[in-house]
Amino acid sequence: EVSAGVQALSASLEDSEFSLSEIDDRLFALKAQARKHACSVDELPQKRGELANLLKEIGNQEDTLHALEKNVEKARKDYAAQAKSLSDKRKKAAAQLDKLVAKELAPLKLEKARFETHVEELPENEWGLHGMDSVQFLVATNPGSAAGPLNKIASGGEMARFMLALKVVLAEVGTAQTLVFDEVDSGIGGATADAVGERLARLARKRQILVVTHSPQVAAKSAYHAIVVKTGKTNPTTKILPLSNSNERTEEIARMLSGAEITKEARAQAAKLLEKAA
Repeated sequence: EVSAGVQALSASLEDSEFSLSEIDDRLFALKAQARKHACSVDELPQKRGELANLLKEIGNQEDTLHALEKNVEKARKDYAAQAKSLSDKRKKAAAQLDKLVAKELAPLKLEKARFETHVEELPENEWGLHGMDSVQFLVATNPGSAAGPLNKIASGGEMARFMLALKVVLAEVGTAQTLVFDEVDSGIGGATADAVGERLARLARKRQILVVTHSPQVAAKSAYHAIVVKTGKTNPTTKILPLSNSNERTEEIARMLSGAEITKEARAQAAKLLEKAA
């Protein structure tokens, strides 16, 4: 039986159109392709089909590229339309903001100043998540002078008062719960300092306000008053001393009014300021 099987196999090989050498070479080539594509010899037909589909897709890449280009152009147009709408709203809001801030400037001793919100379209390569504009606050502190960036034109005290005007106007906007004003009363006194204090008090109804001040008019408007004291020369330290009652507040505001030697007139004026602010 075995002999018959061998003879049959030998006959079939003799009848084959391929020689043993050719069949061996074919098997070697198939195994090499299987190793190349990380699959078994039996999986080669499937792999061939996958590669054929990939070649077909590559052949259609021009159509795919065209479709992608159309998608990009549509997205660009949609973005431009939305950004233009946002830009128009910004310009409208900027004009309203300028008018509201202007009303706050005169009482803050900035009656000759000018405030402008400048909305400028950016080059297309600079468009981003926040639209196609750059927005700057510009000010001119003297009549006839050109407006420039707020942080470059205004002095420290002017900057604080411009920011106070902005914060008062925008009291309902923003998420910051604590605002800090340092030397907002620099270079002012009398009615102007009183106006600053009144606006800080108004703003304090919406936010927690921390103010560093040398003005008795401003200090009198506060709900909580503390003294910042520096001690020592070699290794100076800073202490914050809270004023816990009305007498202490009256004495401190009187000191701010008259200096180291507190007079009866200063105490009376301090009491009047506190009474007015109550």
